[in-house]
Parts: sequence; structure tokens; C-alpha cells
Amino acid sequence: MAEEKYVPVGPGTQVELLFSLKLESGDLIDSTGDTVASLVVGDGSLLPGFEQAMFGLKAGDKESLLVMAEAGFGIPDPENIQRMERAQFQDNMDLAVGLMMSFADAQNAELPGIIINLTEDYVDIDFNHPLAGKNLTFEVEIIAVAQLTNEILRVGS
Repeated sequence: MAEEKYVPVGPGTQVELLFSLKLESGDLIDSTGDTVASLVVGDGSLLPGFEQAMFGLKAGDKESLLVMAEAGFGIPDPENIQRMERAQFQDNMDLAVGLMMSFADAQNAELPGIIINLTEDYVDIDFNHPLAGKNLTFEVEIIAVAQLTNEILRVGS
């Protein structure tokens, strides 16, 4: 990668970095460890809120960035909580509050959900991302930045 020391992270850049993602409590959620990750800003590797938090950083910078829930995994949507009849589950299933289960959506893609309430007749499942509503600390060390293009990538639009 043709790297320039003073190219800032921004649209059209390729970034090599180390990072860790933590809850406000300090609990580690994800980390590259000692393995350098490479991404092109806008390629979908990181959520846009995490990419934007790095804008302006340059090779050699180490920062601890607070990413608010709205810019991270979003705010929980009450419509993503579904009530299912308990009869839809096998009798021998050991259901418990907090249990993460896998379901299939309308396109037959895997959709994780967490049991948040159980009654004799119903099971309430939360399909929001488990990190929705949580502010996160994104600790990042920028190893290298290169300007690839002056175009802004738009993945999935």
C-alpha cells in the first residue's frame, strides 16, 4: 500500500489499524489483538459511525473514541420484539430468559434473537442487535492510511 504519513482517514482511504471495542463498563466486545486489519472507508467492514469517528486520524495516531449508540448499533426498536406462542417451540427445549436463539427470516437468512420474557403461553424474543442502545468505546491505533480514490463508496445503496 502506498502510504503517506499525513493522509487523514476519510472517504476514499484504505486504513490499516488495530482496534478494540468495549462497553462503557470496560468489558471487551471485540478486538483485532495484534493482527492488523485493513479496510477501505465505506466498504462495509465497519459501521459508518465507527469509520466517521476515525476521520482526520493519521498513521501513528492512537485514540480512544466514544461512539454513541445512535452512531453505533442504533437504538433498540420496540417493533423488533416479537411475541411467539410457546407451542411453536419443541416441548423438550430448555427455554430461559437471556438465551440467544437462531431463527430464519422471510428470506431464510439467519436471524439471532434473545429471549427476554417467558410465560406459560408465550415467549418474547428481542431481535434488536445485542449492542443496540449501548455507547461504545472504540480504541484504535492507525498503522497506515493511503488515499485510494476521491470517490465516496456507498455499499448497499
